[in-house]
Amino acid sequence: MNTSSMSQQNHSVPPDCCAQRVNRLGIHVTRYGLAIVMIWIGAMKFTQYEAEGIQPLVANSPLMSWLYDLMSVQGFSNLLGVSEVSVGLMIALRPVSAKLSAIGSLATVPMFLGTLSFIFSTPGWESTLGFPALSVVPGQFLLKDLVLLGAALVTAGEALQSCGPNCQVGDSQLAEN
Repeated sequence: MNTSSMSQQNHSVPPDCCAQRVNRLGIHVTRYGLAIVMIWIGAMKFTQYEAEGIQPLVANSPLMSWLYDLMSVQGFSNLLGVSEVSVGLMIALRPVSAKLSAIGSLATVPMFLGTLSFIFSTPGWESTLGFPALSVVPGQFLLKDLVLLGAALVTAGEALQSCGPNCQVGDSQLAEN
């Protein structure tokens, strides 16, 4: 036997065991990181500082500017805060209900897509550097939501998978047949 074969045989841990542990840890960090971010950002929406901070983003958005016709800047910010804190708590409740956690994760998808749309509707492209240079605010500040969107999809997928083949969210069956 050569030394390479002996070292592989003496390995007491299956080679994919470490990968599974890292994957499991990554899912937990992703889930609870996403939950903390949603709860924290949502709680900030109740402050005047945050309401005024998002005002130019919402006001320049063709998708959302009309909301300021229905409610005040602080009122809209509070509504976002309630939504963000709620989905953050739902995501964190994965040990209690995988289905509820999946719903929370999926509910963030339109939030992140809406936030990402601000990159295109809010003035802030750095034209002197050419495309795709983004200014720090709003561009680089908003771009992180692309990663959060990915985290939401990963946590939703994991939670739906653990629900089993008959996991239903709303009126549609989301598991593969």
